[in-house]
Amino acid sequence: MKKVVPLQNLINQFERLPGIGHKTAQRLAFHVLTMQEEDVRAFADALTEAHSKIHRCEKCCDLTDSQYCPICDDPGRDAGTICVVENSRDVMAFERTHEYNGVYHVLHGVISPLNGVGPEDITVKELLARLSDPQIKEVIMATDPTAEGEATAIFIARLIKPMGIEVTRLAYGIPVGADLEYADEFTLLKAIEGRKKI
Repeated sequence: MKKVVPLQNLINQFERLPGIGHKTAQRLAFHVLTMQEEDVRAFADALTEAHSKIHRCEKCCDLTDSQYCPICDDPGRDAGTICVVENSRDVMAFERTHEYNGVYHVLHGVISPLNGVGPEDITVKELLARLSDPQIKEVIMATDPTAEGEATAIFIARLIKPMGIEVTRLAYGIPVGADLEYADEFTLLKAIEGRKKI
């Protein structure tokens, strides 16, 4: 059966997105075909504008359309505490809590020798350059609790330690509402290690 080439091209483009399988790509493509012409144009313009205007913040390496991101530009934030995260989605997750008032540093990945990612491929150098500021008192390592995330946190902590800046790690453990019997050994270990007085 002969394929409709523009439709197949659209499906192929959606399939290239992370986490989008063939069926979801088809649904998205058919949805786009039902959209009004002005909505399609607005969608295409948003893609083009995001790709051309968004870049890394000159301080924290988060995504922004200005020289500095809104968090780095906010004088009300505690610039003495830097939370180091793997990607910009992690910044959004922390910001949803409305509890953290420090600033961030986005690594844009983790050290993963098996995948050919070394310290020079993420923003470690930029982080170390920021730490020459004497107002910085604490760096919170908030990488994921994976082998690569742990290795990255330990590597960076070793680089920071001689600077006399306190390095902390997020506590990991049992999620609220979870049953202990279903937790794996690593999660239970981290929960015990991260315990605090009540």
